[in-house]
Amino acid sequence: MAIAAMGVGAAVIGAISTAAQQAPPVGEFSELAGLARTELKTINAPGAAIAIVKGDRIVYQQGIGIANIETGQTVTPDMLFRVGSVTKMFTTAALVSLAEEGRIKLAEPIARYATGVSGKLGRVTAHQLMSHTAGIRDEAPAFGAHDETAMAATVKSWGDDYAFLEPGRIMSYSNPGMTLAGYVLEQVAKKPYADVIDERLFKPLGMTRSTFRPTQAMTWPFAQGHSAAGLEPPTVVRPFADNAGYWPAGFMFSSAPELARFAIAFMNDGIIEGRAVFKPSTISTLSTGYADVPSSTEHARYGYGLTTSTHRGMRLVEHGGSIDGFGASVRMLPDRKAAIIILVNGTSASLTNTSERALELLAPLQPAVPTAVTTIPMDASEMMKYTGTYTNPPARVDLALRDGKLYFRRGTQEAEVTKIGDLQFSVTPVAGGHAQTFALVPGPDGTIAFLHMSSRAFRRPPRTS
Repeated sequence: MAIAAMGVGAAVIGAISTAAQQAPPVGEFSELAGLARTELKTINAPGAAIAIVKGDRIVYQQGIGIANIETGQTVTPDMLFRVGSVTKMFTTAALVSLAEEGRIKLAEPIARYATGVSGKLGRVTAHQLMSHTAGIRDEAPAFGAHDETAMAATVKSWGDDYAFLEPGRIMSYSNPGMTLAGYVLEQVAKKPYADVIDERLFKPLGMTRSTFRPTQAMTWPFAQGHSAAGLEPPTVVRPFADNAGYWPAGFMFSSAPELARFAIAFMNDGIIEGRAVFKPSTISTLSTGYADVPSSTEHARYGYGLTTSTHRGMRLVEHGGSIDGFGASVRMLPDRKAAIIILVNGTSASLTNTSERALELLAPLQPAVPTAVTTIPMDASEMMKYTGTYTNPPARVDLALRDGKLYFRRGTQEAEVTKIGDLQFSVTPVAGGHAQTFALVPGPDGTIAFLHMSSRAFRRPPRTS
């Protein structure tokens, strides 16, 4: 009870201290809370925090559901959550700010700035790391060392095998790549990574509770992470996810209203409450789309720690986050100076319907028209061109032809492949769930070189004659 009371008190103090955090007129966003509660039940997650930005202020914030399933403590808007890969926009913003000061050139090999990395990794650039075009494989260990020297030790432990693609060839999402960018940031700034983010972003933005350090986060009200198997009741994730070796890729603690402060500055030429935090050029650099995301159904492009696309007729800049126990989403409509931030204390959880409805309340989006999926027939000759093994070490995907059908295999799972567009395909897991899409990407000679799925590229070895 003492913990719950402290959380409520903090929420009241926060609401009084900042006029920007006052609740909107009743009715403007009142439907969102009910929609979020329904969606939380659907995805079997305990709770969420929501913040909405219009112009240069927070116009709505709400805690919904349960912060800790064991104690029954309720979510308050100001509670800290792990935000997963939303962290990446902070890593990249800090690194770009150093580049703006002339302390690093983003197009130069990182070996000029960071010591102890392998030969191949040292040849990639900060631009390639931040845009996920460095050709580095992906992994995301949520549990590991807690000492802050772990990042340097982790990066220095990687060999040339972490670079599995030619840099600049294709966009392939990489948590090690963003961790390496954080190491470069630390080396250039000559300070621990967490201190650099605190000094360059958290303090100037007024994000007074945001941190990477668990022992700091635990002094504020925070939500426990939960996981659930199917329809089983959610359980608290133990131990709490933490791996200091990968902090720059996805381990930030923040709250919905504090992330909203980042969005306010981002959409208002770098200014919040009369203070310039970012240069307009920094914002432009972060949100420029540098690389196509072939598997995106909205033809998204990846910038630096952000994706940009046209969503229902409106420019959308966003990033999601997922980590054991938590899911996060920051979606911004810069041309309308509007944003929706949603944090959920369930593994990989997102409130898609709630987020979409919030965007509709914030901007005149085009009507949501369900995409008509047309199955395109494939003959055996075409399917044979796609078969083979595709790898993003250590992950592997196989496309195999059997009984006149093309099958997608990953681990022990197998499902039939449906062609839905030009080199675009859909596969529905045998165990059920939503269909997933993937794209096949040809190489210079026209033969298929990559399978691209969930923003990651899987390389197909060249065929020998």
